[in-house]
This record gives sequence, C-alpha cells and structure tokens, in this order.
Amino acid sequence: MSKDALLAIPNVWKPELYKIQLEAPTPKPVLCEREDIMGPTRYGKEFHGTMNHKECEQKLKDEPVGSYLVRRSPGADNYYTLSMRVDQAIKHFKIFYSPEKGHFLQENFKKFDTIQEMVADGLVDFYMRLHAAPILKEMMSQTNKCYEQSPYMTLHRRKLRSLCSELCKPTKLPMVQDISETTDSEFATEREHETNGTGQTLIEKLDLDDNVYLEYQKQHAFKTHTFKGLNWCELCANFLWGFTSQGVKCDDCGFMAHFKCSELVPEKCIPDLKRLRGIFGVDLTTLVTAHKCRIPFIVKKCVEEVENHGMLQEGIYRISGFADEIEALKMALDKDGEKADVSSQMYSNVNVIAGVLKLYLRLLPVPLITFQSFPLFMESMREKSIGEQVIALRNAVKALPPAHLHCLKYILEHLNRIASHDAINKMNEHNLATVFAPTLIPTPQHMTDLSQEISMLAALISHCHAIFL
Repeated sequence: MSKDALLAIPNVWKPELYKIQLEAPTPKPVLCEREDIMGPTRYGKEFHGTMNHKECEQKLKDEPVGSYLVRRSPGADNYYTLSMRVDQAIKHFKIFYSPEKGHFLQENFKKFDTIQEMVADGLVDFYMRLHAAPILKEMMSQTNKCYEQSPYMTLHRRKLRSLCSELCKPTKLPMVQDISETTDSEFATEREHETNGTGQTLIEKLDLDDNVYLEYQKQHAFKTHTFKGLNWCELCANFLWGFTSQGVKCDDCGFMAHFKCSELVPEKCIPDLKRLRGIFGVDLTTLVTAHKCRIPFIVKKCVEEVENHGMLQEGIYRISGFADEIEALKMALDKDGEKADVSSQMYSNVNVIAGVLKLYLRLLPVPLITFQSFPLFMESMREKSIGEQVIALRNAVKALPPAHLHCLKYILEHLNRIASHDAINKMNEHNLATVFAPTLIPTPQHMTDLSQEISMLAALISHCHAIFL
C-alpha cells in the first residue's frame, strides 16, 4: 500500500514529530587548524588532539548550535571524547570505535558508521526532548486501549478477525470419527459450542465483538531496527525519529514501533507468510498462525505417510533414515511448503519421513511441551494411582499454548495408534516415549537419565484419549 493511500486512513500518520525533526540543528564540525596534530583517520580534521574540559568549552562557546569536535581528554586511555553544542549547553561524551561495529557510546547502544551520523542523531534526540516534550509525554502515558484504534489494527482488523475465527473453532480434534456413533445429545452439545450457546456462530460474533481478540495470543518477535525513509510507529502513529535504530520491528509480522511503545503492544502478532524463511526452526504458534491452521502441514503430511506405509514396520521412529535423504526432504519442505512431495513414490524408505518429523519437532525454538508447563507434567507422575495421574496430566496440558496443545494431542494420538500394533512393529508406549522424550520435552543436552521423563511421556501416549477430552 502506498504512502498516499495510508495517509488517507485515519490515525495512521501523525506528522508533528517529523516536522519537528526537520527543524533540528545539523552537525557543524569545528575543524582543527593546527597541522602538527595527527589523530585517527576515522575522525579527520574535527580531531583537536589532547584538550581538557575548559579549553574545549572555550573553543565552542561562540560556535552555533550543532557544532562539535573530537578530542582526547587528558588521562584518557581507551576512548576519545565527543564535545558538541546543544542549545545553550555543551555536552561531552565518551566515544568508542571498532571496525566491526563502527562508532558507539555504549556497547549495547546505537552504532554509527561516521561521527557525523552520531552527532546528527544526537542533535535530533536533544531537539525532540526540548521541543516535543508534550507529544512524547502523551506517547509514554498511553495504555493498551489505544491498540484497538492504532494504525496496525486499522489496517489488519479484518485479517485478525479471520484468524480468530479459525483459532476459535471447537478444540475437539478426533483423528477418525464415525458420524454414526455420534448421538443426538452429543451433536447438540457440539452445536451449542459452535454457536456459543446463543444461536449465534462464532464467526458472526467475531464480526460484531472485537473483544474476541482477547482469545488470541501470539507474542511479537521485536528486534532493534534501522528504518530507511519516512516510517511511523504502528501503535501511536507518531514518526520514528532519528537516523539509526529508531525503534523495533517484529520479524514475524513487520510491526514497527518506538522502543517504549513496543512495551504496550499486546501479544497479538499476525505473522506474514512472506516473512517466514521455511518452516524448520520457526516458532510453532507463528507457523500455525501464518498458515491459518491448527496443525502444521508438515506434521500432518508425515503422520499420514507413516500411518499409510510404516504403521507395521518394525522399529518405526527408532530406526533412522538416511541422513542425506532427510536433509533433502527438509530442504524441499522449507522451499516448497505444502507442495513438497513426501509420498512413498519419492521416498520409498518411510524412516526418512519419520526422521523428518522428529527433526522438525526437535528444531522447534520452544519444545512441544513448553518450558513453563514442563514442571506440571512431571509433578503429575507423583500421584499414586493412574486415575489421579490422568487428572493431573489433564490439568497440565491446559497450561500449554493452543498451538502446542493441538499439536501435542495430534502427535500423541498418532503414537498411540503406532503402539497399538506393537506386537508387529515392536514399538510400545515405552519404546516410543524413549525415542520422543528428547524431542518433545525441554531437557538439557548434558542430561542422560531421562527415565522419569520417559515414564511421563509413556503415560501421555497410553492415556491420551482420557487426557484430551
């Protein structure tokens, strides 16, 4: 969408900060006239050699705002000093440099290619604080309520509404269900769930009630970003001022914001497929949200192929496929997505498909059983009876994020069906749990004794139908 089109939409562009930045003073280097002073070539003629505090202020007192010089303070060891005139005051800063990073004031601060860029950015920052104080104060006092009227929601409300309608479907996900086995009372219960007990479908409710957005959560992947051209914060609609590292940008959806504004943004990231580089190593919630699905297509494809051709194969999931074929299929799935061919015609060895599924689950940034919920799963095994363990595990799975819950249910029900043929494939619940424990559970690499984790996962596989009601 063009800038002109965006300007026509209410609350998308507030030009006041941009106008103020245009009024900010520009850098004016004060050049050293002495030929005998030699300094680092990266500073040029604005380097004035060794100069103390008072000499510097005397040098800059009659210079215009924006004037600056670089000097070595007496006694300075590993740094130089930048002195610049800001309004009626003269400011002094320790400056550092490395060939890889450029010029910077602090290790975890902004980096600049030249001193002039550093001064220009600093002058804008000081000028903003002085002349845009009321606007900045208003920005910092915003609450989460402004999100609903933000530029991001103005442009993405329909997309979020569509996403919520997909994610708010009934949570019951039977793998195979004969409709003839569904009683009238069960059908009525399902219908009541779909209509929210009001006769109004969830999709209809989504169109009428924006509060349903509260049911959807996906954390933004914000990273410090240097923006080129005119850009504005998608929360407050104010200009992202400065020349480098003006704010943050979400890697998954492209949401742009000031550093402070990003702290007020709710966890409602709407990932964009165009921003995802493949599927391996991508956060599960990000992937299913971007694809508008509940189970990642790679999981469905691999499970279906294993159940069609590997259910009775001895050692399925325990015996590894050829590493080069697994890598080739991984690259194909990353490149072609759902169009990738995982059929037996392409990969005759079903262990390759099984290996790719395990690899995908192992590379998830957050394991299927998340770090936060893992203690609840382990505590459940302290219960004495199987019935009590099932109840505790039922409560533990509720602590999982929706994407993790749906995928874990799908995987466990698949493994349960594999185990039902253990007389032939030699893979019972314990054997499968031994294979999948390092993949599904957050365990340190140096940890070798996983007996408790294996027992817990075996219980999940054995009683999955009772746990996921």
